[in-house]
Amino acid sequence: MTYNTDTGFEGFSLGQRFAAFRADMAENAAKRKIYKTTLAELNSLTNRDLLDLGISRGEIPVIAHEAAYGQ
Repeated sequence: MTYNTDTGFEGFSLGQRFAAFRADMAENAAKRKIYKTTLAELNSLTNRDLLDLGISRGEIPVIAHEAAYGQ
């Protein structure tokens, strides 16, 4: 009896897989930075400023997530 395991990386060298991994990590870090920056900036606003923008404090994490990761 034989077994066949498909890793999904056929045709890609170790260097190419590592480069793709690094690119994914860099993209995730950039998105995380956007999220944290947006979250900090919105949290620094006063309640009056948020009211003028039509944002409640409870919506801040959702807005930051959408800004960084899309919908």
